[in-house]
Amino acid sequence: MMAIGIVTILLGLFPYIIGSEEGGDENNKMFAGIMDFWPARLCINILGYGTFFVPGYFLIKYLRGINYNDRTGSGCFSNFIKLCVFGKENDQIIVDEGIKKTVTDEPANYNRGFNLLFCFVGLQGSYLTWGVLQERIMKHQYGETATDKGELFTNSQFLVFVNRILALAISGIVLLLRRQPRHTAPLYKYSYCSMSNIMSSWFQYEALKFVSFPTQVLAKASKVIPVMLMGKVVSKKTYEYYEYITALMISVGVSLFLLTNSDSSKPSSKVTTVSGVILLIGYMLFDSFTSNWQGELFSKYKMSSIQMMAGVNLFSCILTSLSLIEQGGFFSASAFMFRHPDFVFHAVILSICSATGQLFIFHTISSFGAVTFVIIMTMRQGFAILLSCLIYRHPVTLTGLLGIFVVFSALYLRIYANQRKR
Repeated sequence: MMAIGIVTILLGLFPYIIGSEEGGDENNKMFAGIMDFWPARLCINILGYGTFFVPGYFLIKYLRGINYNDRTGSGCFSNFIKLCVFGKENDQIIVDEGIKKTVTDEPANYNRGFNLLFCFVGLQGSYLTWGVLQERIMKHQYGETATDKGELFTNSQFLVFVNRILALAISGIVLLLRRQPRHTAPLYKYSYCSMSNIMSSWFQYEALKFVSFPTQVLAKASKVIPVMLMGKVVSKKTYEYYEYITALMISVGVSLFLLTNSDSSKPSSKVTTVSGVILLIGYMLFDSFTSNWQGELFSKYKMSSIQMMAGVNLFSCILTSLSLIEQGGFFSASAFMFRHPDFVFHAVILSICSATGQLFIFHTISSFGAVTFVIIMTMRQGFAILLSCLIYRHPVTLTGLLGIFVVFSALYLRIYANQRKR
């Protein structure tokens, strides 16, 4: 236990020492220069997350090694430890039987039609607004005037924190108001997909500093490829031939778009191109793990979508707040908010869209399945590209348009083949 405490202190101090703004002017300038590079910011963030994961890993290993679940009493603290480390896995049989008994008939067709329209409008409204604001926050100068060039908001992790804290609050309210199934999963298992969810969001925001929003949206459409690879690793899934063909079509379409379209807001350079591609790949890898791990948890523990949302966002808030505290990120973000009140409005609306979007995602999947959800979100990606090009005037060449057409043709072909198979 002493070793765990020492490791926690060292990991907690290291990002603070590196990220501290105290010291001489030369040290501050050197640190600011280093932090201009996204790999440095990524390393500092990972060190901050390590202050939670490293001691947590050894603590869980120790408690499981001594069979804490069988040896302790029934106090509040003991029950909390057991909930975090062991859950209520012995109650899984009861949960499975309860689910079988609560199966009901399909609702009337007009009710399903209204529900589908509700999901469609909710998803499109939430994520189209979210996408436009995301690009506005990360790529445009705040406080820009005729005499002042303004400044960019660079703390991507703070935006992740704001999004997750509001999503946690909304899911907590829903948990209090609506009855939920018995929860049996150990809480710590949410931390894995929470970490990957944080990292995918961070890579997504950072990528917008190097690529245009349409490029990012189109790259998201190609994440079916890493999802397939991650499915083989995490869930041992097998895929049909048409799935590999459509994945290849998506790769070709994305390549056509990326090779013929550049972001007019950034100077064209190899560094910018390589950084944008690496960040987009990082986003897709982490996002692929998130969906596959959540699918495994849903399959094994049968928790509700709101329980999943609350568990993932709880750990996301813990991880991002620890890292921000250690780096002094809250102070810099607060100073930016005081200088630019319009940023506060944008961040709040962004967070509301993110939180409501999560609710619509879970509701759509639970009501209509993954295929219907993919169709709606595929349409959203097309609308997002069109909306961003209209608002922010991103140029698109004929070859780029051909790439977009190939990507969405592959996605719709994949959906059609899935439906035929079903």
